Amino acid sequence: MAESQLWILVAIFAGIVSVGVATWLYIWVNRQDAGSEQAQEVASWIREGASTYLRRLYLALALVAVALGIIIAIVFSFDIEYLGIEAAVINPLRGITMALAFVAGAMCSAVAGYMGMSVAVSANVRSATAANESINRAFRVAFYAGSVMGLAMVGLAVIGMGTIYLFTGDPEIILGFSFGASALALLAKAGGGIYTKTADIAADLVGKVEIGIPEDDPRNPAVVADNVGDNVGDVAGMGADIFDSYVASTVAAMLLGASLFANDAPLQARYVLFPLILCTLGIVASLIGIRLVQVGKSGNPGRALNRGTIITCAIFTVLVAAVVLLGGYSLGVLWATLAGLVTGVVIGFTSDYYTSSNFHPVIETARVSGSGAAINIITGYSFGLVSIVPSIMGIVVATLLSYYLAESSGISGIYGVGISAVGMLSISGMIVSADAYGPIVDNARGIAEMAGMSQEVIDTTDVLDAAGNTAKAITKGFAICAAALTVLALFAAYAEVVEARGVELVISLREPVVVAGVLLGAITPPLFSALTMLSVTRNAFDMIEEIRRQFNERPGILAGTEPPDYAACVDLAAQGSLSSLVIPAFLAIVLPVLVGIILGPEALGGFLGGSIFTGVIFALLMSNAGGLWDNAKKFIESGEFGGPGSEAHKAGVVGDTVGDPFKDTAGPSLNTLITVMSLVSSMFAPIIAAFHLF
Repeated sequence: MAESQLWILVAIFAGIVSVGVATWLYIWVNRQDAGSEQAQEVASWIREGASTYLRRLYLALALVAVALGIIIAIVFSFDIEYLGIEAAVINPLRGITMALAFVAGAMCSAVAGYMGMSVAVSANVRSATAANESINRAFRVAFYAGSVMGLAMVGLAVIGMGTIYLFTGDPEIILGFSFGASALALLAKAGGGIYTKTADIAADLVGKVEIGIPEDDPRNPAVVADNVGDNVGDVAGMGADIFDSYVASTVAAMLLGASLFANDAPLQARYVLFPLILCTLGIVASLIGIRLVQVGKSGNPGRALNRGTIITCAIFTVLVAAVVLLGGYSLGVLWATLAGLVTGVVIGFTSDYYTSSNFHPVIETARVSGSGAAINIITGYSFGLVSIVPSIMGIVVATLLSYYLAESSGISGIYGVGISAVGMLSISGMIVSADAYGPIVDNARGIAEMAGMSQEVIDTTDVLDAAGNTAKAITKGFAICAAALTVLALFAAYAEVVEARGVELVISLREPVVVAGVLLGAITPPLFSALTMLSVTRNAFDMIEEIRRQFNERPGILAGTEPPDYAACVDLAAQGSLSSLVIPAFLAIVLPVLVGIILGPEALGGFLGGSIFTGVIFALLMSNAGGLWDNAKKFIESGEFGGPGSEAHKAGVVGDTVGDPFKDTAGPSLNTLITVMSLVSSMFAPIIAAFHLF
């Protein structure tokens, strides 16, 4: 027990160090030169818009968190240990503890997201200003700002999980913490995605296609809302998304350790804690890796980001091997960790192949765009379908390797799968740092254009932005595949929790209720995608009308003699995104409980299986196809196949408009959706096991 408590304290200390470094970087970034008065004014528009939206979002989510917290406190006050006991034990303390853990998870996710967004809207103008000096300086400002998000996220997650386990010793309470993080992540990611694509689509269709003005032109009334969206969607939203998977994978493995090693208390204590140990080692590796990321003489920011990821992985591997070998753990957990880690990196770089302008899919899609938007869309969609194959193969390989290597070493194969998910996500500090860098340099490029900076600065920020697009594509592929392994582990945890309550879970396709559950689960991700994308099109329509109104009623805007009303578009995007979250939240949180209570635990198991299969496939298709269309358009804008203003460019803009809600709204939200549904099922499994109709 002394060893277990020591590791918990080490984990909490590592989390505090991570948050401390994030705070120091936050201060360092804010001390950098903020540039000219005009640049600062443009940056202030973006900062005010992003802060206003997040305040509205978090106020709404706070009300949701309080309501769910009260429900959780009531439901979990009835402690159902085993179905053989006819009357449940009333234990209000457990209910309150679970509710507090839920609220703490939501708060930690919100704080990490807000810190990341806050430094991002401060760093964008500073990165653009630093581009006057050198690409290395500009990259450093943007990457260190992104690191605030990465380090704050993993630090707060480990502090939260470690503290709860230190005081309760119960992994099921940490499940409440994970559910809080996931519920907020789903709404933050979906809301941010709807916001950013509403503005992006409206700005592109009116500005580029109808009027013919360039991207980030200050005359476009939607340009500020578009830049705000980069922060609320790609920084705060994606950070909450990875936070969700990071915590969920850890708690799933801890639950499996508690259940599978229940007959051996010392062994149980060691393997329940092992996922938290992996997170601790991942923090150490990320801190070192982030410090070593530098552009250097090559002037290639993409290479610097990739090198940082590889260095972090290498350091993490050495640390895990040392702990396993010196700590007397089974080699099975080492192989499972490495299987997840290597697969995550390989899948991430596979996503790069299908979304980068350096490779055939993007170049071919750009080439055929001269034949019109229809050919562009068909080609991009087809490559998106093909891109599913290597990622799914990677998930299959990681699952089989982690299962059988763990089994061959005397450890449960299911536990091995859970550990592989944690291994993949342990270096999230580095992964999120690279991802958050993307929208920061995207904003820097926009500010450089809007503030009238030199062409040399714009060209430098273009190079930084290209690397940021690639980093975002890699992170999305990584996050989706990590979520797939996470929900597989949560699926196993759900089964263990149900069977621990005396229900023998037999999920067979020969049972009608299981088939019904599979079909209901399979339709949920497509329905969720449709609802979020319809929200984008509905809100974008309203914003397009607003942009046209401003251009028609105020000719001085296009003439450059009067400024547009940016605030009107910012408000439209904010109001539309928040009002669109009700039904998606119902699908994620309420639907699994209804399926379980009405159709029973076996049907809910089928529901989770169906949602996992279609959720992962749709998420990969949408994220990769959307990224491909985006970079095909940018490849044409670089002067290829006719360049800006050509027929190919117009087709590319239409394709990118279709891809925007694919890659930034529906696709990345699906991995959070399936995680939330799996967490809800595991959390309410004791209730469902005791009370169901079929």
